[in-house]
Amino acid sequence: MTRSKAMLPYVVWMALFIVVPLFLVVYYAFTHTSFNGAELTFANFQRVFQPIYLKVLARSLKLAVISTVICLLLGYPVALVMAGNAFSRKSTIMLLFVIPMWMNFLLRTYAWLTLLERNGALNQLLTRIGLPALNILYTDYAVVLGMVYNFLPFMILPIYSVLSKIDQGVIEAASDLGANKFVVFMRVILPLSLPGVVSGITMVFMPALTTFVISRLLGGGQYTLVGNLIEQQFLVVGDWGFGSAISMVMIILILISMAVMSFFEKSEEGATLW
Repeated sequence: MTRSKAMLPYVVWMALFIVVPLFLVVYYAFTHTSFNGAELTFANFQRVFQPIYLKVLARSLKLAVISTVICLLLGYPVALVMAGNAFSRKSTIMLLFVIPMWMNFLLRTYAWLTLLERNGALNQLLTRIGLPALNILYTDYAVVLGMVYNFLPFMILPIYSVLSKIDQGVIEAASDLGANKFVVFMRVILPLSLPGVVSGITMVFMPALTTFVISRLLGGGQYTLVGNLIEQQFLVVGDWGFGSAISMVMIILILISMAVMSFFEKSEEGATLW
């Protein structure tokens, strides 16, 4: 069997479930259906940039950036420790991060809903040890907590994968040349791990920006994020044109963010080599 024939099933799969849906999104975004049929229009994109929807986009970007930064600050040290030769329980820790991902995403989010409620396990524990109860459910803090919990493994795994492949001889050579641990980390380990960092940021930022389950459950529906807005347009309002326009704007924003991160990654690698 030739290579082209072997790739045919994958090409068909990608065409049916990636290319065709993307073309449908583009079609609905630039058309308006009336009694006269489908008409070309830019009104859907004009609505996206109205102040009320820009506010929704700004809130979504803020929460997604905060969640991504927290995941990076928590995930990088964990991945660094796991990749070290002195750490002997890599498989156990890795399993602890992977096991929750075997559960349904909705169930994991419902679990936090139960833990954070007024009479939940967290507040009961705080009350028993003499601390005041927390009232973070249905706030931005609960939404960020849910995002960090659900998306943290997507930050740790790519970084760990890159760190574990770094040649230890390079690190030993830097130490032999007089570099202390901080210099070795800043000049050797961090630049070499940037591909994993970029992958982790991308894998966390994209779902955090477009999620709607976490904001609906842990946010209590008190405010709307971009993911909730898109869901409402398709499933509740039935305005597929406006929902497609928002989706296209989000795709463009995500592509721009990926291009910016890739640019800084290449710049950092060039500066390190120089």
